[in-house]
Amino acid sequence: MNNITGGVLPALLTPMDQDGQLLPSALEKLCAALYTTPIDGLYVCGQTGEGLQQPLDQRKRVVEVAVQSTPSGKHVMAHIGAMSTQSAIELARHAEKAGAHSISSLPPSGSYSIEEVHSYYSAIAASTALPLFIYFFPGFAARPSGFDDLRRLCEIKGVAGLKFTSTDLFTMWKLKREGAVIFNGFDEILVAGLSMGADGGIGTFYNVVPEWFAGIYDCSRTGNWNEARALQAKVNDVIELGLKFPAHAATKAMLAWQGVECGYCRPPRTAALTEDQLRVLHGELERLGIPKR
Repeated sequence: MNNITGGVLPALLTPMDQDGQLLPSALEKLCAALYTTPIDGLYVCGQTGEGLQQPLDQRKRVVEVAVQSTPSGKHVMAHIGAMSTQSAIELARHAEKAGAHSISSLPPSGSYSIEEVHSYYSAIAASTALPLFIYFFPGFAARPSGFDDLRRLCEIKGVAGLKFTSTDLFTMWKLKREGAVIFNGFDEILVAGLSMGADGGIGTFYNVVPEWFAGIYDCSRTGNWNEARALQAKVNDVIELGLKFPAHAATKAMLAWQGVECGYCRPPRTAALTEDQLRVLHGELERLGIPKR
């Protein structure tokens, strides 16, 4: 098994047409473009990849294409989170069969107790031999909440660690001290997360400037924090630009400008930017010196 203990994983965008159908050839081209840079693998069908907006059969196909497009030695982590435990297990088993190397899941969104969330993750972990990464995102779900909940989830057999999308880096540090493998989840604070012990990062804008995120990671490993902060500043300029627009549509527009067409977003996401928005975006991308593919 291709176990992962850290590194840089773009949260893969999912190219789709105006009807929300997968564009397999475009996804292959996106994977190929990303793998020309020093990334360590891909995080597939997460929030960035609009996994929760897609039907199960399409999510399965996205994972299959991503695995088939991944070179030996690289890692595919499939997000299999769903509103029902049954659907999440179905996706987890498919990910294992398709050749993914690990799975990850958001908790179910809603007024669930920590006991219910624990049962959800326990059932997923028991359904497959793949290592499971908890996707901690307090902005998405009320539970888990805080160190005690997260430590309890990390004690489930088969749980390898977390995708930690929170600014509570003290809690992240305590979980790392307990032995969890942790991927920083907020793009704009990767340097901070790595400095507090994160083993790597997963994020949206990694699709646009994967070289810069890989550079931050490499600098953290050599202790070159000045250069890491300088690269983080460049990354954050791109993030600030993207957040001036509907972020998912803007990220796909950035990729199209670079030469990698990623199509449209699925409702309720904004499908695409307007012509006026694109003109502003393209001018700013030129100014920021974003590399083309």
